[in-house]
Amino acid sequence: MVVVVVEVVEIVVVVVVVVVVVVVVVVVVLIVVVVVVEVVVVVVVEVVVVVVVVVVVVVVVVEVKEILVVEVVVVVVVVVVVVVVVVVVVVVVVVVVVVVVVVVVEVVVEVVFVVVVVVVVVVVVVVEVVEVVVVVVVVVVVVVVVVESSSSSSSSSSSRVVVEVLVVVSSSSSSR
Repeated sequence: MVVVVVEVVEIVVVVVVVVVVVVVVVVVVLIVVVVVVEVVVVVVVEVVVVVVVVVVVVVVVVEVKEILVVEVVVVVVVVVVVVVVVVVVVVVVVVVVVVVVVVVVEVVVEVVFVVVVVVVVVVVVVVEVVEVVVVVVVVVVVVVVVVESSSSSSSSSSSRVVVEVLVVVSSSSSSR
């Protein structure tokens, strides 16, 4: 019984270690994703700012017709709007992915916890049932030996057998 309990505890420990490792890996991946998204957003915003500044400088420095200036401004505004929309979409997608991954990890951890608890409870119940069965068997053996010994003529040998059975039972109970 002790060996079975030890094996179950070892399995439970391995499962818990695996779950912890998976959670740590997922958290590290999420951190990396968030950092990459932040870097991408910063770079995109800087590029947009540089483009706008360059366009404004070109428009101011170069004397061009008014129609051309309006066209350049419209192009710059369109480019800025497109870049902002792309950045927003990327951020939303990353946030959704992060939320989904976190939810999945939470569900997996909860399921593993429930499975581990159920396994431990089952092992404890089995150990208790086996202990009860052992006690019942020992009692039956003692009763049979006593009955057999009372029917036989030599009471001293039967007493010795009963004492030996009781010693075996007590030693097996103490080993558990």
